[in-house]
Amino acid sequence: MSTRSVLGFVYTLQGLKAMGANISPVLARYRIDLDRLSPDAEIDRSLELRIFSEIVPALPDPATGLKIGTAMSLAGYGPFIMLLMTCPNAWEAFRAGVHFQQLTYIFGEFFLEPGESETSLCLKPMPLPAACRRFLIDRDMSGTYQLTRDIQTHIGLDIKPVLVEVPFPKPTEWKRYEERYQCPVRFDAPVARFAIRTEDLSRKFPAANPTAYNLYRQQCDQLLARRANQLSGLGSQVMDYLDLFVERFPSSEEVAAAFGLSERGFRRHLSEEETSFRKLLDQVRFRKAKQLLAETAQSMESIARQLGYAESAAFIHAFQRWAGTSPAVFRAEGKKG
Repeated sequence: MSTRSVLGFVYTLQGLKAMGANISPVLARYRIDLDRLSPDAEIDRSLELRIFSEIVPALPDPATGLKIGTAMSLAGYGPFIMLLMTCPNAWEAFRAGVHFQQLTYIFGEFFLEPGESETSLCLKPMPLPAACRRFLIDRDMSGTYQLTRDIQTHIGLDIKPVLVEVPFPKPTEWKRYEERYQCPVRFDAPVARFAIRTEDLSRKFPAANPTAYNLYRQQCDQLLARRANQLSGLGSQVMDYLDLFVERFPSSEEVAAAFGLSERGFRRHLSEEETSFRKLLDQVRFRKAKQLLAETAQSMESIARQLGYAESAAFIHAFQRWAGTSPAVFRAEGKKG
């Protein structure tokens, strides 16, 4: 996947460490020293997901992501945060935030839904591994809320959401969400949503400055242009991302969105590398299948399900195409060896 500033990753891990989470064993496996990471470094998002997938299941509090969002510092956003502060009003700040969202730390896609009485800032999460999905949605929503509150503290405003919607089932800790967002919260929504009174969005920002805004917009444009040139080796990045999933693999369209590309552009980049999404998905499934056949005694039905096949017959047919032999023969020959 595309790389981005390491600061969001660092803030998250620092927050977990401060809460007493034992993250050292996982970081040691990846040879990451949290105290020695350069603040101007970048990290691949698939590596972030892999590390979070190993850390999060051991966390005792299922709502930890909600707390972590409060630790996302304004300082880590660079010119992006200054761009938002110098906008003429909240409406333009939201528009700028959506346009430059690749400069944030979210795992998803922001979009606006204007309305006559209420306007919503929405976040559609990208396909995420089940092991860390709720944690990252909570972190990204809580972090976005923290960002808006911190900006308002700096410029002297107080615009709050009137409703928040969360895209996962209602947890036992649901009251903590209303305490966090200070408004009613609905669960099991299709996307994350912060609903705000439309009339509040026209309130003038005290720090509005057209000259400064244009300067920071140029700097943000330059950062986006640099990110756009980081697509070399896209195929290997896609395989790293797909490797995180079991049972349900994201579609080509979903993966393209996760990489910040249109599906057409995504397919074109892969074609230039003489590969395709289908080939990459087959390679990932083949590797997983060989590992499961060699290292476990799981049934063909169980392996097929983990690889995203509804029936074992489809998996067996695919494996024969990949390996030139059946999975049963492959397993038997592995045991003989």
